[in-house]
Amino acid sequence: MLHISRLPHTLKHLCLLVLVAMFVSACGATQQIGKGDKRFEMEQYEKAIEYYKGALANSKNPGEVNYKIAESYRLSNRLAQAEPFYKAALDAGFKKEDAYYYYGMALKANGDYEEALNQLQDYARIGTNSRLKGLASREVENFGQLSDIMRSAQAYEVQNLTALNTEGSEFAPYILNDELVFSSTRDTKKQYLGNGEGFIDIYATPLTDSLSTLGSTVRKFENVNLEGMHDAMATFANEGRTMVFARGNEGTKKGRQNVDLFVTYFRSNAWTEPKLLPISDPRAWDSSPAFSPDGRTLYFSSDRKGGLGGNDIYKVTVDENGRFGSPENLGPDINTPGNESFVHVAPDGTLYIASDGLPGLGNLDLFRVENGKPVNMGAPVNSPGDDFSIYFQNTTRGFFSSNRDGGKGGDDLYGFVKSQRKQVNFYVDGTVFLRREGARQQTIVPNQLVVLQNERGQKIKETTSDAEGKFSFSLDTAATYSLIAERPGFFTARQRITTVGKMPSQDQLLEDVTDVRLTATLLLNEIVKEKPIVLENIFYDFDKANIRPDAAIELDKLVEILQDNPNISIELSSHTDARGSDIYNQDLSQRRAESAVEYIISKGIDRSRITAKGYGESRPVVRNAKTEEDHQRNRRTEFKVVRIQE
Repeated sequence: MLHISRLPHTLKHLCLLVLVAMFVSACGATQQIGKGDKRFEMEQYEKAIEYYKGALANSKNPGEVNYKIAESYRLSNRLAQAEPFYKAALDAGFKKEDAYYYYGMALKANGDYEEALNQLQDYARIGTNSRLKGLASREVENFGQLSDIMRSAQAYEVQNLTALNTEGSEFAPYILNDELVFSSTRDTKKQYLGNGEGFIDIYATPLTDSLSTLGSTVRKFENVNLEGMHDAMATFANEGRTMVFARGNEGTKKGRQNVDLFVTYFRSNAWTEPKLLPISDPRAWDSSPAFSPDGRTLYFSSDRKGGLGGNDIYKVTVDENGRFGSPENLGPDINTPGNESFVHVAPDGTLYIASDGLPGLGNLDLFRVENGKPVNMGAPVNSPGDDFSIYFQNTTRGFFSSNRDGGKGGDDLYGFVKSQRKQVNFYVDGTVFLRREGARQQTIVPNQLVVLQNERGQKIKETTSDAEGKFSFSLDTAATYSLIAERPGFFTARQRITTVGKMPSQDQLLEDVTDVRLTATLLLNEIVKEKPIVLENIFYDFDKANIRPDAAIELDKLVEILQDNPNISIELSSHTDARGSDIYNQDLSQRRAESAVEYIISKGIDRSRITAKGYGESRPVVRNAKTEEDHQRNRRTEFKVVRIQE
């Protein structure tokens, strides 16, 4: 072994310099991580990220540092940006359990739904943290509704308010006296170290006829914004003379735990000194207030003790004297183990919320409450990003906030208007039947699992037939599917269904929303060993055994049967008519059977599951055939099940 003391002086000096540099780098990384940890504890996540990234290259434990960066992004409401750092942490062997769950959620926030589902399914199966495991299981269940949500695109046109939005965040729109009131971090004179943006203040801008010019002139809302504080999410009642808003971060407690609701009144042409609303819980985060149109109910979001999850939605009544009652949780029909917030009551009385605990396209999605149940608003209002704080100006137009790709800053304000294009929803309604050998008629099958697959054979969703054997799925436009039902002892039932070419033209649609319903029948036939089943339309050229294109189409159906029923083995047989010599017919039928078998094997079916048998003219269907039609019936290809593996 070469010892450093035996090296020439120059080389020895160089090695020492390298070792010193490595030692200094390692020490520097340790110091930066320590500084990052201190900022992390203070919830100054943007500064923590800066230190952690500076330490990453020289850290002895890059997995842990990447995890800390990911957590800093997540806890400052930038989950999508956390994804590559969670992945790097896991790839480096970092084993902290919650990284697996939050990595799946970050994938979802970036619209990588398939990989997110795989990640969350794995965690739901092997995780040990009961809370996160429950959330992961709920997310997996929610993914089952993803295709329905993506299919139910709403008839809205969405536009970024480019003149209003900045590199900071804009959100919480409200219209008051021909002005758009909103919240923003655009003032960067003092940085909020939680996310690197400015502190949130309340602003106003005159409404304009065009969304492209809205926000050209902006003013700070007077007398309510305090320096070094977050003032946001204003809502108004009493003809605009009562304002409730959220205020936080006065510095005496940790970040989000001291967000409270304040009230101010417009008197003598000025807003009074804001006062803390007594409904606020000093131990909780209380925010996103919203008055009902009549001003008699105030909704807000809180993580106070006794809720159903993270943030729940509560309401309080307001009496004729402006006094606020006791908060009431909206209950499990609205609130979930996740987070619900950003309430809005539209002019028609419809309640809208944002939630990350209900089935959605991203982290926060927007929901409309119908018959007491939240319904996802679908695209284009929702996206893989955070979509929240919706506000309806009237029944056809309004505003909302989103941090979706293509925006100008963190959260951007968007305008939406109801599209004049009429909407079409596709569905398939089916019935499952069962037919036993020898039975005179088929019977309906209740409680039968039915699976919907896409064109690539991937399961999209599943359902169970009702007491009458009926089932239904919603479908996308211009898409092709397979419906599948399986039952032991029966051939798998499969039917192809497509919406391609079935979209009515706009001038044919009489209603704003039209449902197009397709029909399907799934028949489960009993598997009977040694029972010949004729393959129709398997034709060969004269004196030939090669597979023609029209025969290949039919043989592909048999390939599908073998794929759907992997426990069966079959004999494929070929038969000729009685014209020609016995020896010739026997040889020709054997060659044809072998040719068909080779074709099937070429499609991936194991050779051990299928044998070829030529019977020549020995097993006619019509004896003493006279007509060409009788001869054609005798010239046939059949298969029969010879073995069923239990």
